[in-house]
Amino acid sequence: MRQHKNFHAAALIGACLFGLSAPTGPAQANTHVVTFRSSYDAGTIVISMSQRKLYYILNDGTAIQYPVAVAKPGKEWLGSARIQGKYFHPDWTPPAVVKHDHPGLPNLIKGGSSRNPMGVAAMTLDRDQIAIHGTSPTMRGSIGTRASYGCIRMLNEDVSDLFGRVSVGTPVVMQP
Repeated sequence: MRQHKNFHAAALIGACLFGLSAPTGPAQANTHVVTFRSSYDAGTIVISMSQRKLYYILNDGTAIQYPVAVAKPGKEWLGSARIQGKYFHPDWTPPAVVKHDHPGLPNLIKGGSSRNPMGVAAMTLDRDQIAIHGTSPTMRGSIGTRASYGCIRMLNEDVSDLFGRVSVGTPVVMQP
């Protein structure tokens, strides 16, 4: 079920690099079903930092593969997490580290704003200040790079697709 929640907690999603504008309409997700043999259960999200890909594991030895932007050097994390919350057009409060690097940012950017970096949706993880979220058209070029403050950045059409497939509690694994 999609939730529309406004929230300001930097501890939930604030460690993400800001964007400047919002999505401009629906687009087809950039999904590819690929062979993916692993010991993880179906429904698990596996993120490969080196490949800059997110895999949503299916139950037949395959996975849906999405291109993503991952953390820039020094902001990486590895290991396991779970989806803690799902938010449609969330508000965003830049955390101190982002505000320090970009002092001109406002203290709050409302969900749905053309300046909100979360894009159309965000799924917060049970790790401090980490989310899987959309992006803005001006930040689309960062997909496939190391660009965030720890979050996993997806194209809006891709995060919308994944958002509908997962639930709170879904396991997430970050690999090198």
